[in-house]
Amino acid sequence: MTHVLSAVAWPYANGPRHIGHVAGFGVPSDVFSRYMRMAGHDVLMVSGTDEHGTPILIAADEAGVTPQELADRNHRLIAEDLCHLGVTYDLYTRTTTRNHYAVVQDLFTGVYDNGYFVERTTYGAISPSTGRTLPDRYIEGTCPICGAPGARGDQCDTCGNQLDPHDLIDPVSKINGETPEFIETQHFFLDLPALADALAEWLDEREASGTWRPNVIRFSQNILKEIRPRAMTRDIDWGIPVPLEGWRDNPTKRLYVWFDAVIGYFSASVEWARRTGDPERWRDWWNDPEALSYYFMGKDNITFHSQIWPAELLAYSGKGDKGGEPGKFGRLNLPTEVVSSEFLTMEGRKFSSSKRVVIYVRDMLARYQVDAFRYFVAAAGPENQDADFTWAEFVRRTNDELVAGWGNLVNRTANLIAKNFGEVPAPGELTDADRELLARTEAAFGTVGDLIGRHRQKQAIGEAMRTVAEVNKYVSDSEPWKLKGDDQRDRLATVLFVAAQAAADCNVLLSPFLPHSANRVDEVFGGAGDLQPMPRIEEVEDLDGGPGYPVITGEYAGAAAWARRELVPGTPVGKPTPVFTKLDTAVVDEELERLEAQG
Repeated sequence: MTHVLSAVAWPYANGPRHIGHVAGFGVPSDVFSRYMRMAGHDVLMVSGTDEHGTPILIAADEAGVTPQELADRNHRLIAEDLCHLGVTYDLYTRTTTRNHYAVVQDLFTGVYDNGYFVERTTYGAISPSTGRTLPDRYIEGTCPICGAPGARGDQCDTCGNQLDPHDLIDPVSKINGETPEFIETQHFFLDLPALADALAEWLDEREASGTWRPNVIRFSQNILKEIRPRAMTRDIDWGIPVPLEGWRDNPTKRLYVWFDAVIGYFSASVEWARRTGDPERWRDWWNDPEALSYYFMGKDNITFHSQIWPAELLAYSGKGDKGGEPGKFGRLNLPTEVVSSEFLTMEGRKFSSSKRVVIYVRDMLARYQVDAFRYFVAAAGPENQDADFTWAEFVRRTNDELVAGWGNLVNRTANLIAKNFGEVPAPGELTDADRELLARTEAAFGTVGDLIGRHRQKQAIGEAMRTVAEVNKYVSDSEPWKLKGDDQRDRLATVLFVAAQAAADCNVLLSPFLPHSANRVDEVFGGAGDLQPMPRIEEVEDLDGGPGYPVITGEYAGAAAWARRELVPGTPVGKPTPVFTKLDTAVVDEELERLEAQG
């Protein structure tokens, strides 16, 4: 058994999440985590809502509420949507907990004590009309390095280099188009150049492992070429105070949201351990050098997970050029892999809530089956290249693959069993074709599991669906509906047992991708419907006296093993109802009209 940390991107609390967000982090992380649990590993899956930063202040002003009220509302909405999606977090929490504040300040202090924070005067961007600090990502201009337009104040996506807003050519605010003013201000900078050699050594090791997606490792190594100190504090009054004399009580200085947000993976692990009654249990995932950790996000966050967060971990552990000693948390593990997805577009256009090119998770799941959406993401999502969500393709895959392929196999097999036996029949002597099919479905556990474990989920679900097609072919070739005489009843029983066992194998193979329907299929063949555990929303009190809040958690130890579940002859099987809903092709026009009406 290996300790496996699934560290899932933290959704930002400025509004509800759309399907492009969860295609990048939600579904892939859950498929992986469910599989790893089934394979016998001890998985800790953590995340939460990212609630600090200027964009929250802006959204709160627009909504006429306080930042905390906005964060409270959106945290609950996001948690409910992710729970409905079936994402099996051990703990989905938030960054406004007192536990998170304390852990972030402890890590800041450790990095500071080791000498990797330097104080310097820099320029801060201010909105002339409001006097409020503008976040780096809300400023755009021409990149001073490669000359590309549309570079952000923190990074140019064209050349991948880190930037400062002050360096942009012709900078403008994305909020209202005005030219920002730049004023001198004091901030703490993470001394990335002092950590560059340690980062490069770690990335070279990761490249040698051959596990990282090529686009991620190349991007990560390229950004080291222009590495420079990066500000980790901001002129803002909404966030975590800087835990130093002269800074702690300053109402306008706070830790940068991207310093506090990435630490959430660790603080959530600490909170989870505290809630289990074993407050040191997080160490199994963070201090054990044999533990594995996988970070799931979209490609726009690679910089923070393959450079900034590892640099903070190295600095805290004293592993940079300046040396140092680990703080009270000890040496913390670096990521085993940064699992970054590309972007999902919608009908050929970039998702944009402001431009109303969007479908929110809540709306998607209210109108369509959860697993139909999860299937689309797994089979056609942005795993290693940008992908486009179209309603025509969503309807086609649902009808042609889920309904006509997998759903048809389950339905006709169960119907034939219910009609002819009313229970799982006892098989007679197996033919070569019977044995070959059962060997094929059992072998698929190794193939599909290996692909999921290496984050090749498109290939994995493709292999699982090819197995479904082989079982469908077996049923069609065997023609059990023609086996009607008493002298053919043993053969009928054998064919239907083999078909049912092979379908049950396919159900386990597909269950990490399609957990809700996997439980339904398990019930169709007489099971308890508990193949895949589900998350739940739980209202909790803040561990350190703050206000209560909802979390996602669950009991996942009861997940089925990643192996064949032997069907028991004599188990009752009744007439099934379809597991998947066929979609009317009129859905395409209806949804396109809805999309246009939004704009």
